[in-house]
Amino acid sequence: MKSICKLLIKLLGWKVVNGVMPDKKAIIIGVPHTSGWDFIISWIYYTSVGGVASTVVKKEFFFWPVGFFLRKMGAIPVDRSRGASLVKQIIDEFEKRETLHLAITPEGTRKLTTRWKAGFHAIAKATGAKVYLGFFDWGRKEIGWVDQFEITDDAQADIRRMKAYYRERGIVGKHPELFTTED
Repeated sequence: MKSICKLLIKLLGWKVVNGVMPDKKAIIIGVPHTSGWDFIISWIYYTSVGGVASTVVKKEFFFWPVGFFLRKMGAIPVDRSRGASLVKQIIDEFEKRETLHLAITPEGTRKLTTRWKAGFHAIAKATGAKVYLGFFDWGRKEIGWVDQFEITDDAQADIRRMKAYYRERGIVGKHPELFTTED
């Protein structure tokens, strides 16, 4: 699958920046999330470099045969009806696994939003997972991640620093009108 994905990413015209996360447990921030294609391109990319990135998907999608393929692609079923326990479910997954690279979109939606969610922060604090700023820049057709992002005890300040990073880098979503780094 790695070879097929390497070929696909090249045929699609994407430039890969960095490979597999160096840590056994990591959270990859995926920004900007403006299209369902973000998941597909990201999956192709991370598979092409030899990694397995997990994402959370609501449990209702895990019916035959879709559930089979979602699991093969690293998806983790979560029960969103339990509200705030979503973060706890993800923390439990980190505790169960020796290796977990979890891709999270702090925007939480493909719609335009200025409010990024801090669940990644709570998960990282509780599990010790390292946080990396990932990106799928549709403007430059670059995909990857940068060095580890040091989180502090102030989730909102960390989110502001993340937004500044993406703003300074000039990251563009597939649908640019659906992405902002403004507060």
